[in-house]
Amino acid sequence: MSIALASSSTSNSAHQEPLRVMVVDDSVVIRGLISRWIAAEPDMVVAASLRTGLDAVNQIERVNPDVAVLDIEMPELDGISALPQLLAKKRNLIIIMASTLTRRNAEISFKALSLGAADYIPKPESTREAAAADIFHHDLIQKIRSLGAKVRRTAPASPATGHPPTSPTLAPALERSREPVPRPPQAAVAQPPLTRRPFSSQAPRALLIGSSTGGPQALMTLVAEIGAVIDRFPVLITQHMPPTFTTILAEHLARASHRPAHEAVDGEIVKAGTIYLAPGGRHMRVVRRGTDVAIALDDGPPVNFCKPAVDPLFSSAIDIWQGGILAVVLTGMGSDGMRGGKEIVAAGGSVIAQDEATSVVWGMPGAAANAGICSAILPLNQIAPKLVRVFSGDRS
Repeated sequence: MSIALASSSTSNSAHQEPLRVMVVDDSVVIRGLISRWIAAEPDMVVAASLRTGLDAVNQIERVNPDVAVLDIEMPELDGISALPQLLAKKRNLIIIMASTLTRRNAEISFKALSLGAADYIPKPESTREAAAADIFHHDLIQKIRSLGAKVRRTAPASPATGHPPTSPTLAPALERSREPVPRPPQAAVAQPPLTRRPFSSQAPRALLIGSSTGGPQALMTLVAEIGAVIDRFPVLITQHMPPTFTTILAEHLARASHRPAHEAVDGEIVKAGTIYLAPGGRHMRVVRRGTDVAIALDDGPPVNFCKPAVDPLFSSAIDIWQGGILAVVLTGMGSDGMRGGKEIVAAGGSVIAQDEATSVVWGMPGAAANAGICSAILPLNQIAPKLVRVFSGDRS
């Protein structure tokens, strides 16, 4: 993977102040590494490099960052304790939690999302491993840029500082995902209306879902309201997420849906009544095993810089269910799911995308919507009722 891709877009940097990024980590090596990466980008600058959460809380008003990369395990004040204090001082601060791949830290990262963190990123076990460091570099810069661009577009700048004003309150991340996200100015000029296709006349036989940034919150909201669909049809989900994190996400999905949910196992038979989640670090596909449908996991290279990726799941399902597929593309960076969605539509199936206003990042669903392959482009709270109606026979 080429790290150069992380700096291929400057998100309107030509006429905007650079994003101010605060790096908070007790490891001098990690702080230095992240700070060098940020300093190398033309559209962002290191506003501060701090050792503890307490330093961050004490200095946030002076530093006035747009984005904070916040470690979980730190002395004096850890990341999960610093998080609400930072947001109390600056409501629209974008916080990206950084943690190692342990079960404890995965649980804390999920808690951080519910407390208002915008996203999380797993730190590699060792920065000496080139491939792991490359992925961390690429993903971190993309997250800073995409999430930082959103806060820049939604928050008015302070005349005195040129930066968004602070505020003492913050809605959780799920509430923030419902705020409007205007397109950048050049995209808003002469923007053609989004094309919507009729829903397939074929009855859907499986529900496939793809998501990334903002996806865990969106998924838990969605599965809590589609019990009638889960009971009668297979539900397969690919969420861009590393190992251990997917284990925790599956447990959260099971609690939210009150249905069985687990990381998919290679070779297991796919049945209605269960949610199958692609495990971190493996692509999930479906294959025919005699008269049954089975899970096939593979350790191939990343697709669309992601592993697991949505496109392999979407594409493989066509051989199984042909036009009987209903796919949903939820919030996330990039365009993963768009190519697979095109293939689903060409085979006679249907695609629904989450709308821009309720997406944390309108990358994946926006790519599907702009490709003209969607039968509906809906706010998150309208997707579940639509799915229930479509799977019940209403394909209007």
